[in-house]
This record gives sequence, structure tokens and C-alpha cells, in this order.
Amino acid sequence: MRTVTGKRTAVAGTARAVMAGAVFGYVEVFTKGIDRLPEKPCGGAVDRGLAADALPSARKAEERGKLTSPDDLFFSCYVRTDDSIVSGEVQAGRATEATWQEAHRSDREDGAVPVSAGEVKALALPTRARVYVPCAPRRTEAGAKERRCLTVRARTIGETRLHGTALRQVVAGFACQMARHAYEAGECGETIAFPGELPRLGSN
Repeated sequence: MRTVTGKRTAVAGTARAVMAGAVFGYVEVFTKGIDRLPEKPCGGAVDRGLAADALPSARKAEERGKLTSPDDLFFSCYVRTDDSIVSGEVQAGRATEATWQEAHRSDREDGAVPVSAGEVKALALPTRARVYVPCAPRRTEAGAKERRCLTVRARTIGETRLHGTALRQVVAGFACQMARHAYEAGECGETIAFPGELPRLGSN
């Protein structure tokens, strides 16, 4: 597995990450507050506003993201203020939607709210979310692993700004944005129209 690593930037004041057009890479930023993070943390994967909705205000914030090559896709995103975190991981897999739903039956039994936008499927729990997106590679090289989907796990840890349904919506949206970023980088063969935001929970 090949990972391309970018420069690490740490400054006391305003900090910005410049990926120089690289799709794959790693970035970490420390700032004086969440409003000083890049507009789209984790290499452009998610909206800063979603992280700000999830996390309480604090004197400092940090974010980092890592994306491996499309042949063995894995992407992670992490945003933190003091002791609160919103984070997630995207991984390539071989599940169909049916087997993914079956694997997470216990989440539904625990009260997960399903929400979907076309082929983008999500399960929203109080502080966690899961997303499924079909993703077969455009090309399969000899010896490459067969891939059928991207799956996302996201969660908050610690105190949060929002609670209840509002927090579920934010974490599910965070997971969906991570899926879109990985989908574009992962050279998926399907053409899926990702929503600007997920439908409101309970609307479908």
C-alpha cells in the first residue's frame, strides 16, 4: 500500500493547509479556534461548519486527514477541540447494500434512523453514523482486490454542541461528505450524484 505524505504545518496563529493539488495525502493543522480551521478540513473532505455544529467552542482546534491510494483505499478525518472529537473512516469493501444492512441490523435494533439519497445509504445513531456507497473501480489491475463499495464509520467523542436529532443529522452529514471525498479519489466506476446534504432524518 502506497501512501503519499504531505508536509505538516503547525503555527500559533492562523493556519492553513495547502495540499498543492494532491488528492492523496496527510495534513494536520493546529489553530486558536475551530473558526480558524480551513474552510474544508481534512484535505477538502468536509465542511468546517459541520464540525463547528458538532463540537463545542474552544481555545484551540486541530484537524488531520489521511487518504491512501485507490488500489487499497482508506481515508480518515479527525477534527478536535480540547477534549471533544468528531472523526470518521472510509474503507473499501466487498459488501452489497443488502449484506451491509444485514451486518448492521443491531444498529437498527438500537434505534438507528435510516436516511438515504439515491444510492447513498446512511444509518444515524445518537452519536454515530454509518454510510454505504457502491464503488466498483473503473479498472481492475491483475492482483488487485475486488471492490464493490465504500463504507464509512463516523462518531463524536466527548461533549458536543448539539444533541438529539440535530447531532444525528450532523454526524450523518459528516460521514456522507467523507464518503463523497473518498468516492471521487477512489476512481469508482459508477456515476453517483451525491446530495448537497442528506435529507432530514425521518423524511424517507
